[in-house]
Amino acid sequence: MPHTFYGGPLSLYSGKARAYLDWKGVDYEEFLSTTEVYKTIIVPRVGRPVIPVMVTEDDKTLQDTTLIIDHFEAEVGGPSVYPDTPKQRLVALLMEVFGDEWLVIPAMHYRWNYNEEWVYGEFGAVAAPEASKEEQLAIGRERGQTFKGFCPVLGINAQTIPAIEASYEALLADLDRHFARYDYLLGSRPSIGDYGLIGPLYAHLYRDPASGEIMKRLAPKVAQWVERMVDVREPLSGEFLADDEVPESLLPVLERMMAEQMPFLQQVADMFATWAESNPDTEIPRAVGMADFRIEGVTGQRIAPPFSLWMLQRPLDYYRTLPDADRAAVDEFLSSIDGAAAFSDFTMHQPLAFEKFKLVLG
Repeated sequence: MPHTFYGGPLSLYSGKARAYLDWKGVDYEEFLSTTEVYKTIIVPRVGRPVIPVMVTEDDKTLQDTTLIIDHFEAEVGGPSVYPDTPKQRLVALLMEVFGDEWLVIPAMHYRWNYNEEWVYGEFGAVAAPEASKEEQLAIGRERGQTFKGFCPVLGINAQTIPAIEASYEALLADLDRHFARYDYLLGSRPSIGDYGLIGPLYAHLYRDPASGEIMKRLAPKVAQWVERMVDVREPLSGEFLADDEVPESLLPVLERMMAEQMPFLQQVADMFATWAESNPDTEIPRAVGMADFRIEGVTGQRIAPPFSLWMLQRPLDYYRTLPDADRAAVDEFLSSIDGAAAFSDFTMHQPLAFEKFKLVLG
């Protein structure tokens, strides 16, 4: 009996998990997250309507793409998406955070400001696959309004949109130069960093038609990387670059992360520490207020999500527990990245854990 995967083609995080499952050669069957599936399976198992959800062949429920990936990394064996060497592994972990927790900004902007009518039909097709096109569009409009409503709290507004687009187009240019030479971030094998990037870059920015046209026109090599990631021809194949090499073409991408995402996350960490001190026995909320962020010289505000800190904790914990020789090599590498002190000196006041489908204090 295969594992059961509940997701959807337009779901950012379903795209991340599906691409990994296909490369890992996992035997699974995918089901759409219809209204009935949410009601009878997802909410009873997880406690809230969220995708993707994996029910393993032994009836274990997995929710969150990182935990799904880590489960099958442990269970399946074979080549890993986690590099063994310190610089490559740190870069892969950082790129997962950047894709998962930051590129949701351009992903949501382009979806709802370039593809809105198309997306309503997609929402309806997932929620009610047997309904007529007209019924699907009506259902999609109702369901989609919730997601469209996230745009302002993600910092997407008239003031920030030009900067979001400029940053995204610059990122595409940097990634296009990289993928002109390398199949994946770190060689001929996808890493956990590739899977962090594929969620937004596939499910929203490639698959949605208007933003897909932009990617194919401005960054055809990125579009080809997306196609390699989601149409897996050779599972469990490829190698990471020898000698712990991190291509210089990734440095601009890492510098963008350090300049845009890391100062924001430090503000979130500071806000969360204040919240945790005042709410020691309270369930951790989705956000602890609104925090400033800065992109291409423009300042905005967006929700301050503690979940992003849990994701950042992964590369931070890895970095801070490295043996001395590996730490020295990584520090030398970080010295070549403008702004990397925002990561290496990051203050994580309060450790977090993800247990029983929710964040808890570590």
